[in-house]
Amino acid sequence: MANAAPTNLISAESLTVVHGSRVLLDAVSLGLSHGDRVGVVGRNGDGKSTLLRLLARRQEGDGGRVTHTGGLRLGMLDQGDVLPPGATVREAVLGDLPDHVWASQPKVRDVLTGLLGGIDAAEVGGLDVAVGTLSGGQRRRVALAALLTGEHDVVVLDEPTNHLDVEGVDWLARHLAARWPAGTGALLVVTHDRWFLDAVCEKVWEVHDGVVDPYEGGYAAYVQTRAERSRVAAVTEERRQNLLRKELAWLRRGAPARTSKPRFRLDAAAALIADEPPPRDTVALARMATTRLGKDVLDLENVSLDRGEGSRRRRLLDTVTWRLGPGDRIGVVGVNGAGKSSLISLITGELAPDAGRVKRGTTVVVAHLSQDVHEIDEVGELRALEAVEKVAGHVRLGDRDVPAGQLLERLGFTAQRAWTRVDDLSGGERRRLQLLRLLMAEPNVLLLDEPTNDLDTDTLAAVEDLLDGWPGTLVVVSHDRYLLERVTDTQVALFGDGALRQLVGGVEEYLRRRAEGVGAVTRETPRPAAAPDGAVVRAARKELARLERRLEKLGEREVALHAAMAEASTDHARVGALDAELRAVLAEKDEVEDAWMTASELLE
Repeated sequence: MANAAPTNLISAESLTVVHGSRVLLDAVSLGLSHGDRVGVVGRNGDGKSTLLRLLARRQEGDGGRVTHTGGLRLGMLDQGDVLPPGATVREAVLGDLPDHVWASQPKVRDVLTGLLGGIDAAEVGGLDVAVGTLSGGQRRRVALAALLTGEHDVVVLDEPTNHLDVEGVDWLARHLAARWPAGTGALLVVTHDRWFLDAVCEKVWEVHDGVVDPYEGGYAAYVQTRAERSRVAAVTEERRQNLLRKELAWLRRGAPARTSKPRFRLDAAAALIADEPPPRDTVALARMATTRLGKDVLDLENVSLDRGEGSRRRRLLDTVTWRLGPGDRIGVVGVNGAGKSSLISLITGELAPDAGRVKRGTTVVVAHLSQDVHEIDEVGELRALEAVEKVAGHVRLGDRDVPAGQLLERLGFTAQRAWTRVDDLSGGERRRLQLLRLLMAEPNVLLLDEPTNDLDTDTLAAVEDLLDGWPGTLVVVSHDRYLLERVTDTQVALFGDGALRQLVGGVEEYLRRRAEGVGAVTRETPRPAAAPDGAVVRAARKELARLERRLEKLGEREVALHAAMAEASTDHARVGALDAELRAVLAEKDEVEDAWMTASELLE
């Protein structure tokens, strides 16, 4: 007997929503069943949050209906959640549950540790602090913790990663992946965090032009399928499309070792685009950056920086030496309170170090995208295009001049929105305009502080494409792993112990080090470690050079194996042998990277 179709926990029939003269949802029908893990994407304003509220029955539509299965337990985190200001964190999250009860529940303890550790670390009263005294970000984490400590068949989350750092996003992804047994429970989430979408979701719903299009797989599969649906005339693009079709046909036939879940193999997907040019020509951009900047950009030399007063005074940077060169593209991650914003302020000159010096090149022109969109209030009466052209009519990107109107279009401003007053723009549009105005001034050092705030996934891709052609030194502070790995070439971390460490393994290495307890934030001012002697330094430098050569060769072999797997995609035996060799290469690469870190720490 054939298995019965799964019963929908939530069913929507002919949902229709009209805002003014615009149809947000046009007779949309869909369902959410046990085992579904769905990410919702789409442009800002196209109806993602509206769809969630309708499905949760927190909002009535203009047509259609939503039904819930009997006894459904649904929990929702809305963007506008309001916590009672007089309540304590304990009351908001745990209600009147006695300590001995919740402390015996592993899930509750995990939620408190994963989401509220930052509040405890700030020593503002821990669980007994009043909600009304917390920052917006802390209140958001409390609301999320209150939801996740409950028992729900369906969890609906609207932008849950807002105000979470890299570590918090990683924890939330792991928690949701393990929250229900396989095939049970359902998750529906709106987020612009593309790494999170890939880590958590097995389906994607794209909301656009009044409809909801379903895609199987996470964000990578969604992008891959969109690429497949598009047709491009160029020969190289046509070849890539043929490879996509070939791979998709293989996936449909099914590999012997494949699981029942229709997941896309990331290694094969990487091989499919191996013949594509890199997103940016780093050599050419570095050459242009050197022309604009010279060889000296910015050096922090033995810099120490203390913040706070009295017993709360803490050393953020302890004899840190860091050099930014022309064309460097660096991502910065770190624990809350470790000094990321202070590091940016040292670069801009807003802060002076307590010891050491900050040396800037004579031609350096710094632009800083802060988190405050009110910076463009001064041009609120202007149209969007006028606000950009007030800075400059065109800008040099890569090897060509781009007019202001074309840049606005690239970042999603239609002709109508380009002539909208700045005061009437949405938060996401103001954020894009803020960035464009900075770029129009043609700085040669660009500092981006959490640039993904208020931007949808399509706009983020457009911003990344724009930055690919920008010839200067780029420093990005962000909790968005996808963005960091997409637009920067190297990452550094502040662990809260006064040091600035390079992350050879990227964000994954940062999370591993944090799990191992590296860099716990302390209140004592760290003392500088004794410098290694000259012989040790010379030996470490020699070992670093050897390990870097080995890493380069392993990287080349990894690329070659991916290409070979793509060529042999229909030969299962050959793919299996290549996959085994690839795993061995990756294992050796991990060992070499660990050895590199050991040697490099002697030189910090």
